Amino acid sequence: MQEERNPSGAWERAILRMSRAAMLLPAVSVAAIFCEVFLRYLFNRPTVWAFDLSWWLAGTTYLLAGLYVMQQRAHIRITLLYDMFPRGLRRAADALSCALTCVFCFAVIWGGFNEAHAKLMRWEGIGTAWNPPIPAVMLPLILLVAAALAAQSVVNLLSDWNNGNNGGGSCS
Repeated sequence: MQEERNPSGAWERAILRMSRAAMLLPAVSVAAIFCEVFLRYLFNRPTVWAFDLSWWLAGTTYLLAGLYVMQQRAHIRITLLYDMFPRGLRRAADALSCALTCVFCFAVIWGGFNEAHAKLMRWEGIGTAWNPPIPAVMLPLILLVAAALAAQSVVNLLSDWNNGNNGGGSCS
């Protein structure tokens, strides 16, 4: 198992703190499901909120995990050809990967902004008995995480180039 990478600046420290907090969310989700099972089968008093809460927390964890993986540079990378490239070609590949990541993130934000804004303004729920505002929270969160991923991609690229790393896996 690889050791956790130390953050190189204020942005990365903030991402790391947020990601570590998100690592607690699966435990909260398990506790909610345990509570549901306990109340349903021992007291015949099922909850209306446990499933929705666990779904909400799982989605949030998934989103923030991607940001953590980008900050840690632990994402998947195909290195067979990349490792054979000279330093200049590695930098070009990193720049292209970073640019494509930023274009993708911009497209997600551009395409999802109106819907996320509408759901947030309506404080839209999911229509269950508890009716938590999952769409009103998750859609804007997706856009925020996409922006943060693009920013982290650029931070990785600049950090690798400034440190003189041979590539370093900044964005792919």
